[in-house]
Amino acid sequence: MKKTMKTLLFATATILLVSCGGSSEEAATTNELSGSIKIDGSSTVYPITEAIAEEFRAVEPKVKVTIGVSGTGGGFKKFGRGETDISDASRPIKDKEAKICAENNITYVGLTVAYDGLAVLVNPENTWVDYFTVEELNTIWNPSAQNTIMYWDQVREGWPHEELHLFGPGTASGTYDYFSEAICGKKVGTRGDYTASEDDHVLVQGIAGDKNGLGFFGLAYYEENKDKLRLVGVDNGNGAIAPTMETVGNGTYAPLSRPIFIYVNSNAKTRTEVSTFVSFYLDNAAELVKDVGYIPLPSTEYDAEKEKFNNFLNN
Repeated sequence: MKKTMKTLLFATATILLVSCGGSSEEAATTNELSGSIKIDGSSTVYPITEAIAEEFRAVEPKVKVTIGVSGTGGGFKKFGRGETDISDASRPIKDKEAKICAENNITYVGLTVAYDGLAVLVNPENTWVDYFTVEELNTIWNPSAQNTIMYWDQVREGWPHEELHLFGPGTASGTYDYFSEAICGKKVGTRGDYTASEDDHVLVQGIAGDKNGLGFFGLAYYEENKDKLRLVGVDNGNGAIAPTMETVGNGTYAPLSRPIFIYVNSNAKTRTEVSTFVSFYLDNAAELVKDVGYIPLPSTEYDAEKEKFNNFLNN
């Protein structure tokens, strides 16, 4: 009788252990995130977001994160129509873009994720440019320069009488907006007779293949192509300064240093995969932005962005 009771107790305990083990596995499966996250926008912010997404995929493999590159303006168009969850942006959202969001009942929060410097580049065979002043960059890129400032010696006496060949982001790019405002003035824009592309690699190839090439784009793309290009410092009146992690981070590389952003649709409040991804982004940005050539925010600023996002989720 005692033997039968022991057998029964053993069997019961075994069933309970199996049952508990099954429940634990089921709970783990239930808690595993799934779904999809759609992101689009700035080519400048893309490397950061892709680096974050790659790490996130390793943690949450069932969440599909897709990232497009339509430029900041193109990304905000999709964001304002509700086609994306997150918009990468190399400038703040414009009033007209915010108005479209409001018309479509889309609320959002903008979060600063890193600092970036705009690099001014020439071909390595260019031996005459030592630096540019802000005024010289304005002379070259101002709309009034179109079909007028065509040669290097029109910019500075002593430079050769050879044609200027310009390369830069298209007008849908946040990098274009920032450069044009910093160099030419607010709402002025730039000359239009230059080779424009939303793909920074096209700009790299253009400058690298042309002795008289001159262009601008995000510092990270220069870091990836140091062997093909020559970085030129900018003098804002306090001496020529080249963009580095230090000069961009402390603001001495002016006026071509800037914060860069992600904008998050309010659907993050109801979709755990989106809110979890954004929290993961802010938790890991400080380490990962350096890996792709950008400058992290101070830890206190990341803490402030996390608090801002949490308030957004809870209100």
